Amino acid sequence: MESFGQVLLYLIIALVVIVGIVAVIRAVRIVPQSVALVVERLGRYSKTLDPGLHVLVPFVDRVRAGVDLREQVVSFPPQPVITSDNLVVEIDTVIYFQVTDAKSAVYEIANYITAIEQLTVTTLRNVIGSMDLEQTLTSRDQINGQLRGVLDEATGRWGIRVNRVELKSIDPPPSVQGSMEQQMRAERDRRAAILTAEGVKQSAILTAEGQKQSEILKAEGDAQAQILRAEGESRAILQVFEAIHRGDADPKLLAYQYLQTLPQIANGTSNTTWVIPTEFTAALGNIASGFGGGAGPAVPPPPPGEGPSGPRLPIDSVLDEPLLPDPAEALAEAQRQAEAATADATSAGTRSGEPFDTESERGQRPGDSTPPPPAPPAPPAG
Repeated sequence: MESFGQVLLYLIIALVVIVGIVAVIRAVRIVPQSVALVVERLGRYSKTLDPGLHVLVPFVDRVRAGVDLREQVVSFPPQPVITSDNLVVEIDTVIYFQVTDAKSAVYEIANYITAIEQLTVTTLRNVIGSMDLEQTLTSRDQINGQLRGVLDEATGRWGIRVNRVELKSIDPPPSVQGSMEQQMRAERDRRAAILTAEGVKQSAILTAEGQKQSEILKAEGDAQAQILRAEGESRAILQVFEAIHRGDADPKLLAYQYLQTLPQIANGTSNTTWVIPTEFTAALGNIASGFGGGAGPAVPPPPPGEGPSGPRLPIDSVLDEPLLPDPAEALAEAQRQAEAATADATSAGTRSGEPFDTESERGQRPGDSTPPPPAPPAPPAG
């Protein structure tokens, strides 16, 4: 009996030790960072344990749930949504939320993840149902804002804050995608055609402007060339005429030049007609008289060194002498004359204020050589 009592005592002691160890383990709780523990005492909410070391009452306090306080990202599967133009699109959403109150997240909603998913689907269908396909594809920010506002308002009493709502993808039906691609291709072709037409237009305008400027410059160049050519021919004719006039050419020289000019009338291989001037007979008579023949009246030859109209100048001196004045000298002479005229006008204006002088008037009369009468003596001053 004594041995049985001792064994029973040992068992009781061991059981007490085990119970004590379990109680200590359950009483001491270490809460990690970004986690909150909801504690119940005898089945009723007692407190929320923050990160750190905490001691509970064994077999009285119980940890109901642990809540992650970090921001969480949940991606929901694509949901079919009907737009206002009766097209079914698949929309995939992503929710960014964070638990701000662990007690509300545990006691106000059974499963907040499922609740957020269903609320997102229903809200998305309401928002997309009032838009057509084009607005749905181009209004992502507007849809995100409306979803976030509705979800944040509904999940606030659950102790959850919705930070962001993003539409990850919007997939229209394959037939609509083909039509959209054709529309986009046609739009791009239209833009390319417009840009090509604009380029051709600009090129034609620039080409026309260039041709216009070229024609204007060419016309100006031709006009200046004709003016210079005419001035050169005029100067040449004047020099030739003045040289002939000063050289006082005799009939022999003129007859020789006339004979040299006649063959040029029939110059060319296609000319079969000779043009004979009406004064050809008189010209032949002048030529004959020039070379000493003919029946005309004998004209005594001029003395050596003289022509019919006076002394004949040597041909070298006539050609070497400048026939036209130098432009610089002519300009200087014109300036001198202008200055002299200005000085005369200035002096005349200055003298216009002087008393009338009868001598000046009498001297300006033609044929009046009578000396002027003497001027009366000036009266004494004062």
